[in-house]
Amino acid sequence: MNRNPTSILRLGLVAGALLAGSAPALADLRMCNTTGSRVGVAIGYRDAQGWTTEGWWNIAPRACETLLRGTLAARFYYVHAVDYDRGGEWTGKSVMCTRNKEFTIRGIEDCLARGYERAGFFEVDTGEQKSWTIQLTDTTGGAPARP
Repeated sequence: MNRNPTSILRLGLVAGALLAGSAPALADLRMCNTTGSRVGVAIGYRDAQGWTTEGWWNIAPRACETLLRGTLAARFYYVHAVDYDRGGEWTGKSVMCTRNKEFTIRGIEDCLARGYERAGFFEVDTGEQKSWTIQLTDTTGGAPARP
């Protein structure tokens, strides 16, 4: 039997395209903690209803966690993280509302007057991708502040 390598290659490409088209596309915002510490993560973002901050996700050392499921609603996301084991935190210049317990907070204004805390968040530019993974490292947004 004579097989034409070009025909086999085409068949493989068509089968691959069909399989890729039948699988649902994953589109999430994920965080991978590449440090040796347990971390707590809060995120902030702007969607059609305005600003929202959410937290806390507890992420084990060298583990990943899905923070938001589905196609990303924003280009920029903001992250504040706390190193539970060694102390310190990852912060930035964007100030948003948080609290010590699990939270979803609408709006970033008047945090203290509304009974919340204020925290600095660093910016993550997803480039308008449909999904994105943030790598939290010992140098993300500058090294975490250590006491």
